[in-house]
Amino acid sequence: MRFGCGLLLVVLMFLQCANRVSSASGFVQSRGSQFVLNGSKFLFNGFNSYWMMHVAVEPADRYKISNVFREASAAGLTVCRTWAFSDGGDRALQISPGVYDERVFQALDFVVSEAKKHGVRLILTLSNNYKDFGGRTQYVNWARNAGVNVNNDDDFYTNNVIKGYYKNHVQRVLSRINTITGVAYKDDPTIMGWELMNEPRCQVDYSGKTLTAWVQEMAPYVKSIDRRHLLAVGMEGFYGDSLPDRKQFNPGYQVGTDFITNNLVKEIDFSTIHVYPDIWLSGQNDGAQIAFMRRWLISHLTDSKNILKKPLIFSEFGKSNKDAGYNINARDTYMNAVYSNIYSLARGGGIGGGLVWQILGEGMESFNDGYEIVLSQEASTSRIITQQSQQMTSLERIMNDRQYIKN
Repeated sequence: MRFGCGLLLVVLMFLQCANRVSSASGFVQSRGSQFVLNGSKFLFNGFNSYWMMHVAVEPADRYKISNVFREASAAGLTVCRTWAFSDGGDRALQISPGVYDERVFQALDFVVSEAKKHGVRLILTLSNNYKDFGGRTQYVNWARNAGVNVNNDDDFYTNNVIKGYYKNHVQRVLSRINTITGVAYKDDPTIMGWELMNEPRCQVDYSGKTLTAWVQEMAPYVKSIDRRHLLAVGMEGFYGDSLPDRKQFNPGYQVGTDFITNNLVKEIDFSTIHVYPDIWLSGQNDGAQIAFMRRWLISHLTDSKNILKKPLIFSEFGKSNKDAGYNINARDTYMNAVYSNIYSLARGGGIGGGLVWQILGEGMESFNDGYEIVLSQEASTSRIITQQSQQMTSLERIMNDRQYIKN
């Protein structure tokens, strides 16, 4: 009997070890409105650290990336969203159209390799709506400087020359062979997925149709290079003209996107939402802002499950310490509200998890934007984040056990 128990223990330990290896090597996929990994449902708690490639350009600063991944992993955070672009300007990845700085590419190689080392999967964003790190404005300026007739930043979505610049960037990043791991990005399961753009907006067409046409062109292009990874648009979640009744959930305005039609493009694998009621509903009290956050999440999860039939990620949220009357208790209350809603809704399926904005390491004050969280310095918030990680892990285990019993 003792021998039998010992043998069983060895077998169980082997299976657990094999499962960890298998999970680390598998690609996250979508199946209906669920994320799956190696045939099992995949839930997570995660974070944003957009700055990683930029900081890693300087080898002496790379310990900051390692520290954040280590602290995040210790808190149970298993998905990180970060930039895979920097267009023109300081430490540019893409110096000019089609011209890349190998030193910066190697910085991104380091980020990917460190994520793998710490068991964190990456969502890599390929461009920016805003001027920060170049974005649409830089692409349009490149075209203008080349003699192309352009009117404004929204030509990014329609001008063939500019779209060619963007496609070239997609090809270069997805086909990149990591100088540290020797694995092409498109073949690396450390990468959970790609986003076409951070928070795309279009001022010349509030219906969302211009952006839909762009996604219909770019999403198949991404998939023509890389069919193994998931793909998202990178949206905040604003509703457009396709379902006018949904506009009631917007914070009183539109930004040129349509959550429904933009995400219905078949090559898009999952939907995303961001929420910043402290900015969108500035002046309203904390209770009203939490109520908006909850409505925003529920309406989008409902539509993602029932109309899109794709999983949802709550991929940006936070509370700024620059808000009037801010205190740590108010932020922790808001974080708890977000996390409790994600957890309770995840029990019904359709949402994979949330990505808090943003995690920094010690000594990174130059990246402070009001939303920064340094896990090693903010004990109460760190506890809340860790608790959510544990709850999502437990829920994933319960859901997969039920599925196993059912099968």
